Amino acid sequence: MTQRTFTVAGAGPVGSLLSISLARHGYRVGLYEGRPDSRKTNIYQGKSINIALSDRGWTSLEKIGICAEAKNRAIPMYHRAVHDIDGEVTALPYGREGDAIWSVSRSGINEQLLDIADDEANITTYFEHRLVDVDFETAKASFRLGDEDELAVQPDYLFGADGAHSKVRRLAHDLPGCSHSQTVMPQCYIELNVPADSDGSHKLEKNALHIWPRKDFMLIALPNTDGTFTCTLFLNASGDPSFESLTERSAVQAFFEANFADALDCLERPIDVFMEKTAAPLFLVQVSPWSFNDKVGLIGDAAHAIVPFYGQGMNCGFEDCAELDALIAEHDHDWRRIFPAYERARKPNADAIAELSKRNFVEMSDLSGDREFRVRKKIEAKFSERFPELWTPLYSMVTFSPDVPYSEALRIGDAQDAVMERIMALPGITEDWDEQYVMDRLFGLASETFGDRK
Repeated sequence: MTQRTFTVAGAGPVGSLLSISLARHGYRVGLYEGRPDSRKTNIYQGKSINIALSDRGWTSLEKIGICAEAKNRAIPMYHRAVHDIDGEVTALPYGREGDAIWSVSRSGINEQLLDIADDEANITTYFEHRLVDVDFETAKASFRLGDEDELAVQPDYLFGADGAHSKVRRLAHDLPGCSHSQTVMPQCYIELNVPADSDGSHKLEKNALHIWPRKDFMLIALPNTDGTFTCTLFLNASGDPSFESLTERSAVQAFFEANFADALDCLERPIDVFMEKTAAPLFLVQVSPWSFNDKVGLIGDAAHAIVPFYGQGMNCGFEDCAELDALIAEHDHDWRRIFPAYERARKPNADAIAELSKRNFVEMSDLSGDREFRVRKKIEAKFSERFPELWTPLYSMVTFSPDVPYSEALRIGDAQDAVMERIMALPGITEDWDEQYVMDRLFGLASETFGDRK
């Protein structure tokens, strides 16, 4: 039988991982990227240089054998280090002892995957090939290299793995039955930097994700292996305060001094950077269907771009690849069954993590600085440790439980919220949270709600 072929548009982390998976199933893959090869030129200049990978992402990477190597270049973050307005820092663990999310270089993961792709005989990678058009009936695609004439490619199938601004998805918009929506968030962001100390060490605690929650806005910092931190300021596009209102240097200086005084000593030229940079928007994308004519599919951010407040964007995209990998074997390479099965399996979960990501902005920017919220988290952690069969906190389900689908985590999390609202309504709960009667009451409510869950 003739070897079947795939075109993958987009050689970012998800497109690279998908290509490796397809190649190892025996397909011949052309991996196309509009940008230059990041291993030869720094295409990430000025963009986010690290991401948060959790168990879902690592589980997917394990399938292709690079999990251990990638973790050698990553930094575990065991808790949130919450900086209040007065500079006091509180540690909020992410889960049980030893649980961590990992700060990973985006370019590093991407380049590791590209190196693996280069070693696959079935993959040919083409950089600086900009996608121009796709025929959704045949999967034929056109690319342009610089100013040269268009190059036509005729694979058997094509996947759009070309990110939140996917050209493949935009070309599909006019197809019959295709619907899409883009939700723009009120917040925009810019990136700042905390340099390393002179000896190369970190100025802030290394093994933590630092957050300065200020209700309607926040600053976060993730560690890098070179001793620096990548910081992101999330602030409304308009209103007061906002990127729109903070245009005078004196006002920006006052804003930082009032809200991030303890960070000012660490940040590199924060006022200058704020004045120089243009804030980038945050948005979510939903599209239906995810495949067309059993020939062309979407994956990763091209199918479900989300906001970064749960740190699950790349984890979700890697999980797409793992699900597809399993379906190829399950359906014996029959793409008339694989494409719809892939969408049925993944779209409800992508929709769920999109919703959870929107909600988590409130938790990070507002609730994480609230005393009652911290008490609530302590109660949940204590109860979960005693009765793991009854209660796994929502964050742990999303981040540390790859066997729990996002959609199931959302459903259970909503039910847990209803239970915890009743617990937090108990008189004197903020003082009595560690008392036995609180555990007894929670056990009764949890047994009633979740007793037959397993």
